[in-house]
Amino acid sequence: MQNDKMMKTTTIIAALAVALGAQPLVAAPLKVYLMAGQSNMQGHCKLTTFPSLAMDPATAPMLKKMVNEDGTPRVIENVWISSLGTGEEEKFGKLTAGFGAERSGPKIGPELTFGICMQEHLGEPVLLIKTSWGGTTLCYDFRPPSAGLHAVQAQRLEELRKNNEDTRQAEAEYAKRAGNCYRQMIAHAKSVLADIKRVDPEYDPAQGYELAGFVWLQGCSDFGNTETYPNPGQPGGYDEYSRLLACLIRDIRKDLGVPAMRAVIGVIGINGELDSQRPRDIEPEHIPWLREFRKAMAAPAAMPEFKGTVEAVQLEKFWEPKLEELQCRWQKVKEKSRELKDSKLGKDEQKAAIDAFLKTVYTPEESKLIEIGVSNATYHYLGCARIMARFGKAFADAMAGMSK
Repeated sequence: MQNDKMMKTTTIIAALAVALGAQPLVAAPLKVYLMAGQSNMQGHCKLTTFPSLAMDPATAPMLKKMVNEDGTPRVIENVWISSLGTGEEEKFGKLTAGFGAERSGPKIGPELTFGICMQEHLGEPVLLIKTSWGGTTLCYDFRPPSAGLHAVQAQRLEELRKNNEDTRQAEAEYAKRAGNCYRQMIAHAKSVLADIKRVDPEYDPAQGYELAGFVWLQGCSDFGNTETYPNPGQPGGYDEYSRLLACLIRDIRKDLGVPAMRAVIGVIGINGELDSQRPRDIEPEHIPWLREFRKAMAAPAAMPEFKGTVEAVQLEKFWEPKLEELQCRWQKVKEKSRELKDSKLGKDEQKAAIDAFLKTVYTPEESKLIEIGVSNATYHYLGCARIMARFGKAFADAMAGMSK
């Protein structure tokens, strides 16, 4: 009876509002976020590493948002995603685990916790549009239109012209490669936005949408590209990356018609902090490279034109040095395995010998830790969900902080 009275009262109020010329309430525009990058944006964290979040009181609450009580991946209500590049074809639907790279089983990237936390910040539905391809560079593959020709390409064309040679074939090849991923990213975003109901069946076109932000997680392929960055360990050695990243943000804003769209840069965090002496899965000479590259990645956020709309998130603070140290020890196991293969032992004897050797390399506790904490290489952040889940949350926190 009480509910009937409330419904009648609501109906009367709505009728009076319309009679007085008020417009009917319409839901707020759907918030849309673009996510792009290379293999770590794809995501190489297997679901087997989810339990690693439960080992730390700081991340255990996050795990409960990612999985159901029985441990199966939770389907996140009011968050939808379209992902291009993580599999053979586009994947789309309600956000859950499995929108990472497809090879060798379902995985996650930063999209899972970014979507969860962004929806919590907003208190309203969210749509994610992710484009990512492993091994891709900013200097070539994601090269933005305003960046111009790559210096190597420009030099080659100049040489051809000096020799009075035909440049048309070279120009066509350069045009095809340079910015190929950028063009696909923009085309995919426009395609999804042109028919949002295909991805999000609950979307009401009357509410419209807002392109609210862009997240960039990339770096490994440029970090080691000495053709583009010939002085990687020197101050300013990666200045070209800073320029390209600034061009990328400007061009995305221009091509999608959002002049002040917020952007979050995930500053490469592999190998964590770089000053302490400890076991590392990285060549010592590459440490100064990494230090300079991090500066270059963060640089656009400090540019006056991007003040308040671009934020750099330092990912090194989420690194797991203990897991890296355990990963370093695995080299001993590989060496022992090669040694046994060259012996006259049979397969069963080799396996028994490896099992016995493993007990001398890892304690039972360490074996369990590496089992639930590592599922991929160091440059994929060890394939550790505890690392990647914190990335997604940090991206969402940074994005929400800029909107206040």
